[in-house]
Amino acid sequence: MKKLTLLLLFLCFGYGAFAQVEIGLMISPTISSNRFIADDKYNFDNENSNLRLGVGVIADYFFAQNYAFSTGLLYRSKGGEITYNYTRENTDGSTTVLSGKDDIAIQYLELPVTLKLFTNEIAPSTILYFQVGGSLNTKVAGKVNDKKIIDGEKTAKRFNVFEADVLLGGGTEFQFGESTKLFAGLTYHRGLSNIDNGYYEDRLGDDNISLKNSGVSIDFGVKF
Repeated sequence: MKKLTLLLLFLCFGYGAFAQVEIGLMISPTISSNRFIADDKYNFDNENSNLRLGVGVIADYFFAQNYAFSTGLLYRSKGGEITYNYTRENTDGSTTVLSGKDDIAIQYLELPVTLKLFTNEIAPSTILYFQVGGSLNTKVAGKVNDKKIIDGEKTAKRFNVFEADVLLGGGTEFQFGESTKLFAGLTYHRGLSNIDNGYYEDRLGDDNISLKNSGVSIDFGVKF
């Protein structure tokens, strides 16, 4: 019991000795697109990637000299331009062509939950960082083909409220003065959850269709 108590005291002391928080602002332009899980007969295609924007507050909570829990709150837009084309045979022998070209733009509030690993200085006042983890995202708005309403229905309803991502990234931090740091990096965002709220499933009559977000962001910011 005494050894366990000493170990807990040592861990708490070590945690307290390194614990510090760095708050910052980040701008994150993103090349965004979509991925599909669907039968080839529907001819889904990622027609174009779009330049979207993310902006918000970040926080790095250091629990050791070179390790930090990183989170924040960002407003981020996602989505690319997709196409599909499916010819369905009807029971009477006729055919119906179901096709579309949708430019998807969904805005999320993004809550990153990641671990950041920092190197020692590789040059005066310069370090590298590597980031791994995920994000939990909540939809706040959405448009299709730059329209909020199509055929009397809000286009935002086509997409699920919640989304989860995997984040993998890295970059460089530069120390300026006693407490100011500038950083720049790249992050890969890979959507884990299906964003289709049944629209494409119902339109094409297949419950196995999934639509997911993907993107690569260029991250710039300052920490204090």
